[in-house]
Amino acid sequence: MLHEDVSSSDVNIKTFKDGYIEGISLEEAIRKSKILIEALPYIQSFKDKVVVIKFGGSAMANMKTFQSILQDVVFMRTIGMRPIIVHGGGPHISQEMKKRGKDPRFVNGYRVTDKETLEIVIDVLVNQIGGLIINKIKEMGAEAADVWSKKKSPLKARKYVFKEQGKSKEQDLGYVGELTRIECKTFNKLCESGKIPVVPPIAEGTNKENFNVNADNVASFIARSLKAEKLVFISNTHGILTDPSNQDSLASTLHEDEVNKLIEDNVIRDGMLPKAQACISALTSGVGKAHIIDGNISHSLLLEIFTDKGIGTQIIV
Repeated sequence: MLHEDVSSSDVNIKTFKDGYIEGISLEEAIRKSKILIEALPYIQSFKDKVVVIKFGGSAMANMKTFQSILQDVVFMRTIGMRPIIVHGGGPHISQEMKKRGKDPRFVNGYRVTDKETLEIVIDVLVNQIGGLIINKIKEMGAEAADVWSKKKSPLKARKYVFKEQGKSKEQDLGYVGELTRIECKTFNKLCESGKIPVVPPIAEGTNKENFNVNADNVASFIARSLKAEKLVFISNTHGILTDPSNQDSLASTLHEDEVNKLIEDNVIRDGMLPKAQACISALTSGVGKAHIIDGNISHSLLLEIFTDKGIGTQIIV
């Protein structure tokens, strides 16, 4: 497979004997080379293209999964692509809140964020998760940088106002924001310098206050603003099922109108709904393709982007 490491001893032709090349069969070596050849046109066409990759706390629960995702991102950067990581961390934030004696509270999927909760959110996302991502990427021989530094963010937002359907009264969720714009030059500068931007979903308001923003929306907004080639959501499911009761109903490719129909029919719901909506929003604003893939499959990111068949769901206009 594309992601498997092949050391120099594996392919040393001088050690070829009886159909084997130092531990692997000639047939296996040829299979590996065919996968690399299959990936070649994708590697050529995606050079210098922006790919926004979003993953949440579930992808970080298993260190093997986490390492696999970051290795894929480093591979993409190494061959000349411009990957941007947007990460969440909901479970980690909730766990830290409970440690500090606070009960997490949600309204319509949004975390109610008072001043103390906001400080916890920033600490977990920037210092703990962001720091870990950057250190792991450095260990893999690449460079990454957190776009949130010195209490400033290239993400700009206003306070999110939640109004329950059918009711006129607004509900105050605290420091929860919705994006209004991003500073594209920050991302372009990091990418041009060879670094991988790491984006916590924290945005700056007009009065320099910070807001907690939905990470799926952040990924979609960045992809739209930078006219990304791809937007990829890494989840804990294989992709979009056209029949949720049948695991064999995974859709390899869906058009925008097909996704809207599945949403209308309540087939796409719960945690998949915001991801599907974020994909549609990105596609209608010029992003090339959107993908939803399973992070629990080893090197799923490379398999989805660099093979003809892929392993998740791609959504196209």
